Amino acid sequence: MTKFGKREEGVVKLLSEASLRALSDSKTEQERFDGVFVANMGSGEFEGKTGIHNGLISDLALEPAFGTKVENTSGSGGTAFMLGWLSVASGQSDMVLVAGAEKMTSVSTDMATEIIATLTHEEEFKQGITLLSFAGMTARHYMERYGAPRDAIAKVAVKNHANGALNPNAQFQKPVTLEQVLTSPMIADPLRLYDFCPITDGAAALVLVPADRASSFTDKAVKISGVAGATDTHVVHERQDLTVLKSVKLAGERAYRMAGKSPTDIQVAELHDMFTLMEIILSEDLGFFGKGEGWKAVEDGLTERGGRLPINTSGGLKSRGHPIGATGVAQLVEITQQLQGRCGARQVRADVGLACNEAGFGNSAVVSILERV
Repeated sequence: MTKFGKREEGVVKLLSEASLRALSDSKTEQERFDGVFVANMGSGEFEGKTGIHNGLISDLALEPAFGTKVENTSGSGGTAFMLGWLSVASGQSDMVLVAGAEKMTSVSTDMATEIIATLTHEEEFKQGITLLSFAGMTARHYMERYGAPRDAIAKVAVKNHANGALNPNAQFQKPVTLEQVLTSPMIADPLRLYDFCPITDGAAALVLVPADRASSFTDKAVKISGVAGATDTHVVHERQDLTVLKSVKLAGERAYRMAGKSPTDIQVAELHDMFTLMEIILSEDLGFFGKGEGWKAVEDGLTERGGRLPINTSGGLKSRGHPIGATGVAQLVEITQQLQGRCGARQVRADVGLACNEAGFGNSAVVSILERV
């Protein structure tokens, strides 16, 4: 990964920085790559830059590897990872680079919000709907339906900032208190500024090889045992239940089935906490806790680093940051390094980990399950 936050470099330079780190870490600098999958949502909108996958291949001298840009809004990283896995698993490729990046601070906050809002359905977009307003409506509905106290939701931010404070690549490396979260500026009632992830620049990258080749490059290989995606209706107001993301549920069920695992086998997870309540909703839809029970798990400390199921040890989108195209890849970097025992002060004990990268407001999702070899 690169350091996340406000960066001076453009998107291709960020991709190159993360990719060079991945090649060095995997000792594959001299290897021939067959494919390069680059996750990115809006290089054209944010920077007026297209063809970034070609730029990355050229910068790294990886020709003649085939490259492509993968765009699935905020789920671009997980989607690129799934396509990279498919390329290797099918036998088409022996070595693949998956990289994701976004350069978002090149425009104003208002413009960035406008660009991101284009992922909503056009009829909802015409009404001024943004992801922030969806988040506020969902939070209010969840609190009233399940009796969740406002403090419990805010504690997700406190937990994730505590984790991010231990992550040298995180955008925010500073703990916050419950009072700070609850008194930060109102954004979408009942959610406040500290309930939302920031606008971020950054990149992350991974190297994928067939399992039988992994020992040639590392003695700490991590196996992809399950990966799956699914799509829910694009029109959010037509969903039966705002507190259920069917794309996440279905992708999770498929990934569990492929891996031969169940939710109780997962020992560490990175979930797409675009806002605080989203982490809770995903933890329920992935089967870690019953519907309407996820907030109680937060209250009881079950999702902290020392809890039964540590969630977002990286700091999550909330503290690590959310450079849209990089997020899904960054989640997998964290899970990989946790399974390898390389996370320093935020290290937990885990042999099996899960990452859930969400596109839009649950419009689609990719769930990946990794295992220590």
